[in-house]
Amino acid sequence: MSGDNQTLQKAFGTKDVLALAFGTMVGWGWIMLSGAWAASAGMLGAIGAYVVGAILCVFVGMVYAELTPAIPCTGGGVVFSYKAMGYWPAVIAGLATSFAYIGVAAWEGPAFATAIDYVVPIPKIGFLWTIQGFDVYGSWALIAIAASVIITMVNYKGAKQAAIFQSIATIGLVTVGIIFVFGGATRGDISNTKPLFTDVKGFASVLLMVPAMFVGFDVIPQSAGEMNVPLKKIPKLLILSICAAAAWYMIMIMTTCLSAPAAVREAGVIPVADSMAYAFGSPIWGKICIVGAICGILTSWNGFLYGGARVLYSLANAKMLPAFLGEIHPKYNTPSNAVLTCGILSTFSCLLGKGALVWFVNASSFGVVIMYLMVALSFCFLRKNQPDLARPYKVKYGKFVGAMAIFVAFFFAWLYTPLGPSPLIGIEWLLVIGWFILGLCLAFYAKNKYRYFTEQERLIALFGEE
Repeated sequence: MSGDNQTLQKAFGTKDVLALAFGTMVGWGWIMLSGAWAASAGMLGAIGAYVVGAILCVFVGMVYAELTPAIPCTGGGVVFSYKAMGYWPAVIAGLATSFAYIGVAAWEGPAFATAIDYVVPIPKIGFLWTIQGFDVYGSWALIAIAASVIITMVNYKGAKQAAIFQSIATIGLVTVGIIFVFGGATRGDISNTKPLFTDVKGFASVLLMVPAMFVGFDVIPQSAGEMNVPLKKIPKLLILSICAAAAWYMIMIMTTCLSAPAAVREAGVIPVADSMAYAFGSPIWGKICIVGAICGILTSWNGFLYGGARVLYSLANAKMLPAFLGEIHPKYNTPSNAVLTCGILSTFSCLLGKGALVWFVNASSFGVVIMYLMVALSFCFLRKNQPDLARPYKVKYGKFVGAMAIFVAFFFAWLYTPLGPSPLIGIEWLLVIGWFILGLCLAFYAKNKYRYFTEQERLIALFGEE
């Protein structure tokens, strides 16, 4: 295949793809939230929520596993939805996916500054404002902004640089994780794990966050146009990345509970770091843990900024968003303007402080479930309407898998509504609704401005020319 959609550099090998997906999924959330998950649901309750979440997400992963090698073009849900359902469903899928990615990337800046502050306290200079009880200072925000600029430039200069960066940071993350598990297993106490289970509401509150914690494997479809990997290998990488992340989260919840009593975990500034320091008997180990946390922040940040830019590029390249976002850098072969747009949004969030973290996690999770729904619907429509589509990998029991993937999306969506146990709050709904209103306005603008762009040209832009 060749065409506008295929001008991105083929930079990712098998190890790069796995590092991209696993590093993006695991990120920083487990460092900050493992203690909170155990406090909400108990150790076994929190682990159980991840077991349920992993099983549900595997159904969605199987849908992606069939569609990605069948339609190996940059954009993931955008190209799937366009081929299955047409123009506007593709726009909705793209807006949901970009919102999910950029929303998670947006909380990496505050998380990074929080991690640095734990290791080396940042002087409180230049008070800006208070958000959610957290005082934001210019000195603190500047640290986050500097990191955001670096991540943006890594992505701006090329996919291969982003892949190398991702692999190195993932190795650092896993190394610290292994040390933490060793400490919990050899120095922890089983009595620290109580309570094992709290109640259904606590279980539901942990389950609510699962979509945001697992989002990341779907950056594999976003990178399809830049992968140098056999198509038949892609499904295995998808499912393997989901299972690896699920195992990681469950092991880290168990290790956090073993390492320190509930009082230490719940009172800690960064629960996993405080638990590691407690288990090893020295605060230096908490700082070592944060080094791994910083690696996790960088892998997640890098992966989501990468994925978000590719979604915007895919829409803009097909003239479904302003063409400015679809331009390829003549030297680096990256969607440079899309990267800069995502980078600017991520940098702006650095000014909001740690108090805004939960807003971005919950709001982006809602974007994730819309993304899952659109991809699951695409799978079902293509199975019915295009049974002869070449599928290098075909999922068994397709009707059941498709129905389960749709059920998963609706189930998670229900959790966020006022009818569910943990609904989104006002500011979170404002983020969701505001993004879609802005995106649809830009989409209507593009549809009117690029009326000359024919359907054949759009198909070539999205899928390449055979």
